[in-house]
Amino acid sequence: MRSMPLDADLLLDRRRLKRRLSLWRGLAVLGFAALVLAAVAWRGDPTGMVPGGAHVARLSVQGFIGDDRKVGEALERARRDGAVRAVIVAIDSPGGSVAGGEALHAALARVAERKPVVAVMGGTAASAGYMAALPANRVFAREATVTGSIGVILQSPNVSELLARLGVDMETLASGAFKDQPSPFRPLTDEGRAELMRVVRDLHDQFVARVAAGREMPVERVRELADGRVFTGREAIGLGLVDAIGGEPEARAWLAETRSVPAALPVRDLETRGFAERTFGAAISGLFRGFVTEWLLVDRVRAVWQPAP
Repeated sequence: MRSMPLDADLLLDRRRLKRRLSLWRGLAVLGFAALVLAAVAWRGDPTGMVPGGAHVARLSVQGFIGDDRKVGEALERARRDGAVRAVIVAIDSPGGSVAGGEALHAALARVAERKPVVAVMGGTAASAGYMAALPANRVFAREATVTGSIGVILQSPNVSELLARLGVDMETLASGAFKDQPSPFRPLTDEGRAELMRVVRDLHDQFVARVAAGREMPVERVRELADGRVFTGREAIGLGLVDAIGGEPEARAWLAETRSVPAALPVRDLETRGFAERTFGAAISGLFRGFVTEWLLVDRVRAVWQPAP
């Protein structure tokens, strides 16, 4: 079969796409070089931020608190960085997992061993959100801040009656009497409830111990407050759960007066992404998408218009 000659317009389009592909390849090389330079710069900037002298780092804790490895790593970099003179923890969170609160508490406690840490509560700093404030040397809250909620909750739905009405029966094979408890498919047994309460009580005792240590309060006094109640910031001061009413300006003033951290120092948000990722991440991502798009277009033209052998 004779091959059909390529139309002049198609040949022109193909050459144009090849030129564009060459351009993207050149940009990809430049992008790679930029990443190498960024990596070199990062080695001299262990915080992951552009070097710029002494400053105060701010960690924003918002929403659900989980066990976030990147947050812990960012705090550890700030702990080691001599340019970070203090850390402000800005909290606006209703809580999170017990393990997440524990991990954040531990990371902030390590920072507080080396440099001042101040907690500033926003609208809400409850449960694990309150736990995050405990390692701070000073805790500020708004009068209307909702805080406290010192406690542990474990919930599991029970849809066994609904399934029974639908004629659905769930068969369970478990290796032990407590392996399937709690289960949404049957009510808790008395023994299962007792075992789960044992776990809840132990987690609660851990929370109470952290509050007692962080606020320098007797454990018995903390237990009186650790029944899950929430308090306003104004109430929390009288109860010894926070230190003062205020926000970040008051926190900066306290750092200047008591920890010799000048109020004129800039505040930089603590990034959980590295310098290269923040600076080049979006650009490289767009570059890669464009490169792949152009490559696919050229390949498609070649596949469709390649003369038959």
